[in-house]
Amino acid sequence: MKRIIAVRHCKASGQERSAVLTKEGIAQSQKLKAHLMKEPIDRIISSPFIRAVATIEPLAHFKNVPIETDERLSERILSSQNLPDWLDHLEHSFTHFEAVLEGGESSQRATDRVTWLIQEIENSSHQCTVLVTHGNLLALLLRTFDERIGFAEWKQLSNPDVYEIFLDEGRIQRNLPLNW
Repeated sequence: MKRIIAVRHCKASGQERSAVLTKEGIAQSQKLKAHLMKEPIDRIISSPFIRAVATIEPLAHFKNVPIETDERLSERILSSQNLPDWLDHLEHSFTHFEAVLEGGESSQRATDRVTWLIQEIENSSHQCTVLVTHGNLLALLLRTFDERIGFAEWKQLSNPDVYEIFLDEGRIQRNLPLNW
């Protein structure tokens, strides 16, 4: 059975591409390694953002699996403007998938790019792939398998968060008996 382990990055110092993990985030990445070390992971693909790569580095080193970076796992840009009411706009974007703000990306476009990656994974020879991404994109990814996932579920995501996706069955499972 082909699986994807989808991971939201550990706690970071900010939202920019170059934001690093905090001390707590570094400790979380070690716990993540311990949690996933027995999984038969044969591929790791990460957002190129520093915090995402750093989240999975301990596991990648332990498993001796290279980290591939892929822009399709980058966080969705809601807007290039500083929006004091950004949360309202984000909520709106979960019900109006084509809505796009200045300098931003619609939920539909972000979903499309991650869906293309999932299709490539389905057609690959890899059986267990780890994807490391960001909260908004993770929620949109999960929504492709369960349309009930939306803004409320995004709000419940933590840093990190782990979901298992069974591609052959088209189902997802939150995989978090973790104590972050």
